[in-house]
Amino acid sequence: MSDAAMDWNRKVIEEFRANAGKLGGSFEGAPVLLLHTTGAKTGTERVNPVMYLDIDGRRFVFASKAGADTNPDWYHNLIAHPEVNVEAGADTYRAKTAPVTGADRDRIYAEQAKRYPGFAEYQEKTKRVIPVVELVPAD
Repeated sequence: MSDAAMDWNRKVIEEFRANAGKLGGSFEGAPVLLLHTTGAKTGTERVNPVMYLDIDGRRFVFASKAGADTNPDWYHNLIAHPEVNVEAGADTYRAKTAPVTGADRDRIYAEQAKRYPGFAEYQEKTKRVIPVVELVPAD
């Protein structure tokens, strides 16, 4: 991740934590959580702000990387280490991640794109199928 992207993430994380998950700017009113992953190669904790969708009593995140042709680093991390920590508003919880595929993935991604049209643009920009990942709270 570039220094500019790391600086941007840091600022979003600081605002998120200072305001119990409420963000302004381009994220104002959007559902954003902080996803804590373990580095696939380093084993170091990484924290990334990501938009999510709650639907059918389940919570999903999208490895869109704004339509880039590669998946975001956090996606590779959670594939290597599927147990994550999640900060959602003022709550923090442990979760297991489960990639969603097939018709279920398509339905969930379509709903996210309907609510937030940027996600439709992201999918149009890339040849890869943008991964959808369920966050399943740990017992």
